[in-house]
Amino acid sequence: MKAFVVTHYGPDGLVQAEIPTPAIGPHDVLVDVRAASINPLDKMVRDGEFKQLLTYKRPFALGHDVAGVITEVGADVRDLSVGDEIYARARDLRIGTFAESIAIDADDIAIKPASLSFEEAAAVPLVALAAWQALVDVADVQPGQKVLVHAGAGGLGSTVIQVAKHLGVHVATTAHTKDIDKVRNLGADEVVDYTSQDFAQLLDGYDVVLDSLGPASVERSLTVLKPGGLAISVVGPPDPAFAGQLGKPVLKPVMAVLSRKIRRRAKKLGVRYSFFFMRASGSQLKTLAGLYDDGSLRPMLDRTFDFDDTLDAMAYVEQGKANGKIVITRSAHSNRSV
Repeated sequence: MKAFVVTHYGPDGLVQAEIPTPAIGPHDVLVDVRAASINPLDKMVRDGEFKQLLTYKRPFALGHDVAGVITEVGADVRDLSVGDEIYARARDLRIGTFAESIAIDADDIAIKPASLSFEEAAAVPLVALAAWQALVDVADVQPGQKVLVHAGAGGLGSTVIQVAKHLGVHVATTAHTKDIDKVRNLGADEVVDYTSQDFAQLLDGYDVVLDSLGPASVERSLTVLKPGGLAISVVGPPDPAFAGQLGKPVLKPVMAVLSRKIRRRAKKLGVRYSFFFMRASGSQLKTLAGLYDDGSLRPMLDRTFDFDDTLDAMAYVEQGKANGKIVITRSAHSNRSV
């Protein structure tokens, strides 16, 4: 089958290739990929930024998000059937959605929201899971609390705003002038135009900050938190708890060093810092599917690319042109090769 695989780490390390159709285990399903979206994580994995933590054997197919149709079911799978339309974020070390087919653990899969197309459904698993897990599992936000979401017009930020409003939270966000109306329409209560305003001077008393911009932004965000507040970063630096999540406790001292500065700063201010790396979860995707179907959440797409143009799609994202999620698509009648 055709796939886009990482042959070596680096910007030029992703190429189209012919690879065997994956075999499924007893708890897996084989999915005919109809659409897959591109996330910043795909670039980071391609470039080897996680190679010490996620040990992929090259060459390996890239891609984390998928929507498609089940074509084969493992012997121990009970709740899914051939022909089911599904969506998923493939778990770490078993990624590969930039391909004609992918084998996925049944626990990572949910039935596709009925109201969404394959393209729309493929755009949401990673960002929706990240938003839900950060706000519910990590921060345990409660109605009436205040959350600052950086980059509210982006793929993750736009989803976090929607999930936060569903949870009854007061939401502030940072955005470019051209995106102010967009983030307000998503539900943001306060919008800081980062081209002319300084969020650290305008905001205070926040319970949670969710940052996707980097260490400098996280450090400044600590100052807008109320005592005991929590800053969550999806881009780092990683903290010791992340080593435990990966099942690699030997790395805790390394991650303690990497995050020492930000953790010390947080402690001095009487607030907390946490690095967040989302995990695959079919059960949470089932919950989220209901929110998409009842209109509480909606996907934010920029444009789609044909599967054969995956490298162009990656470049489009890396050049900062995307205003929403970028999705690569495959026809149900595409020519397949084994």
